[in-house]
Amino acid sequence: ARPPLPVPPGAALDLLSRRATLRLEEATAAIAGAYERYRRRDPAASGGVVAEEVTGDDIERRLGEALGSARKEVLRFDTPPYFWSSARGADSEIAMLQRGVQVRAVYARASLAHPGHLTTNIQPCVDAGEQARVLPELPVKLTIIDDRVGFVSLSIADVDISGSLLVVRPSGLLTALRALFEACWERALPIQSVTGSAPASATLSVRPGPTERRILAMLVAGVPDSQIIRELGVSRRTFFRRMELLMAQAGAASRFQLALQAQRRGWL
Repeated sequence: ARPPLPVPPGAALDLLSRRATLRLEEATAAIAGAYERYRRRDPAASGGVVAEEVTGDDIERRLGEALGSARKEVLRFDTPPYFWSSARGADSEIAMLQRGVQVRAVYARASLAHPGHLTTNIQPCVDAGEQARVLPELPVKLTIIDDRVGFVSLSIADVDISGSLLVVRPSGLLTALRALFEACWERALPIQSVTGSAPASATLSVRPGPTERRILAMLVAGVPDSQIIRELGVSRRTFFRRMELLMAQAGAASRFQLALQAQRRGWL
């Protein structure tokens, strides 16, 4: 029998991405169907309204109040558009982390590419103790607080067009939303603190600095070079020189190999 031949990394990644996108689309359709079934039922038997729509300024008020009362855990899908500034969002989350609330967040690639969001929001929250991962894209905006209330859009497009979210009470729908979060969490790549120490599994004594780790985080998320350069505020020459040094440090011959080595060595 002929030995197996390697396929180009780009083709393999494209296939994996298409499969992940299909699963996310199926999950989104399931959530929309679940909501429609609940909407058609009489919610009185369950003790109240299962889901209600909030729009405009009510989104910021209701979401802020719910996050301020969080006690144990907050789960988030983070993707533009945002309802408040990156810095304000970071301050609110850091306050939660300091009072002992655990936060897990899955970021979309667009979040890392959003101007200033990585520097003023994502990294400060991760440094403060947030557990963070990244996916190429997310199907909805989502926040679940203590398994007692969730805020969700039926799609990212709905947020752009209507500026509305659903407030979901404890129900089968909220359970389905948590299951969607956990499924995406399992597939996502980790984002680590740039101030944390290297894990025991790291094999190199020299660990990339904060700037290099920001580059790696955006690289793994698929952020274009031009956006990374703007985010770092460096010249193209400086950026590519740092990329060459990272590839040499990891012993990688391509960006695909660099991303794999960065994960294996605990650089992300």
